[in-house]
Amino acid sequence: MTVPLDRHYLVELQVSAERVSQLRRIIAAHLRHWSLELHIRPVCRAVEELLTNVQRHVGDHNTCVLQLRWSGRHLTVSVADNGAEMPRLLHEGGGLSRVMALSDSWGTCRTAEGKVVWFTRYAQEPQHIALVPLPPLPGVREFRRPPAVVTDFPVAAPARTDAPALV
Repeated sequence: MTVPLDRHYLVELQVSAERVSQLRRIIAAHLRHWSLELHIRPVCRAVEELLTNVQRHVGDHNTCVLQLRWSGRHLTVSVADNGAEMPRLLHEGGGLSRVMALSDSWGTCRTAEGKVVWFTRYAQEPQHIALVPLPPLPGVREFRRPPAVVTDFPVAAPARTDAPALV
């Protein structure tokens, strides 16, 4: 199955702390455009882990390629870099174990230039259901607040000036 162009995003970047935060915003914008708002937080956290790992293990300002693909059922995110060392799953709760917790599947693959680390999330196209008002249940009266009644109150008479003052 081919992915329509509006469901694919690819960027080559130099990894740095500033670029990671910029990419979080870019990825969030793409997911919003694809109506995948529920996936923004977990996908952005997992991408942040992958890019931080590239920065930490391959080096600052190293070039990598980030790719997002959404088939209409699955969202796949991959990060390719030129580092020779394959990542390992540690049980400390960070790195790939966090990516594993935020995804449905993940993996690594050695390439001629280095490696690719990827993850997928089940992300079916949302159903857009029109909201239609339902009729009231039988036997249940609709409560309506009575309209506010405004009455004209008489204006108070001016105080008498000839009255004795109370001390």
